[in-house]
Amino acid sequence: MLLAGFDAGQTKTRCRISRWQDGRWELIGEGHGPGVRHLASVGGVDRFQDAIRCSSAKAMKLHPDVTLDGAVIGASGIEQGSTVQEQAKDLLAETLALPKPQVLATGDERTALRGAFPNGAGIVVISGTGMICLGRTDQGVEHRCGGWGWLLDGAGSAFDIGHQGLQLSLQMADGRRPDHSLRNQIWTALDCTTSAAVKARVVEPNFGAAGFAALAPVVAAAAEQGMDEARCILERSALALANSISTVAQKLHLDAPDLVGHGGALKHLDGFSRMVKTTVTTALPSSRWIPASGDACHGALVMALEHVVNQR
Repeated sequence: MLLAGFDAGQTKTRCRISRWQDGRWELIGEGHGPGVRHLASVGGVDRFQDAIRCSSAKAMKLHPDVTLDGAVIGASGIEQGSTVQEQAKDLLAETLALPKPQVLATGDERTALRGAFPNGAGIVVISGTGMICLGRTDQGVEHRCGGWGWLLDGAGSAFDIGHQGLQLSLQMADGRRPDHSLRNQIWTALDCTTSAAVKARVVEPNFGAAGFAALAPVVAAAAEQGMDEARCILERSALALANSISTVAQKLHLDAPDLVGHGGALKHLDGFSRMVKTTVTTALPSSRWIPASGDACHGALVMALEHVVNQR
């Protein structure tokens, strides 16, 4: 059985083509394509199809005549049970010229979860520009916390850290807090010299969540250098992330869950990552952090295999 698994983020899309035979996976090829954006946004549909088309073509470049039996895409912005999920499924089937019953579209958090824990229980937490936490029991029951977009629910993400840092810098500028070199560092990163310029910068169309998230390393560095206010920002964000993890564990009755962490904030902000793990240990002393069994592309392949088998 030849299957395609896609991991589609806002920056890039990965496609892995693998054959499931005799109880094992055989890699056929991998390819990258452009990132996706929400299907309801301007150009969202074209970008989604381009991402699928480019990444799958590169994955199959050494085997251009192969015929897929099924495919699953995990993509940013796809909510379970939504009309967007159905639209994405239609587009995936159309782009790959596959019958609709042989494909599935879902959120990238679900493919990350199945990649980390293909057959068992566990919790995956993603803290990058945004955040989301999703868990699963041995029986396949899932529960999610967070991931509702930066305008609604960014606590525990790089956006959250950068946003709080920028707020702090404005409080320093107008005298509500003592001034600190952090203000100048943040404003230099934004190429701004006044509060008015900062206000104008953050409403530019290309700023958004990623613009705030890009400031997180500056805040984290200040915390490492002993700045109390910056450390408090990291602690608040770490507590929010840990609360999502412990809530998922409670809802799923996972007393000693295995945990997998993904995302740039956990990977690159060492001080923040340590705070998250310390806070989680306090809330869930029997939990343990483990390496993921596989990545999101592997999770998409696992889901594709299940989906195609169930259709037969």
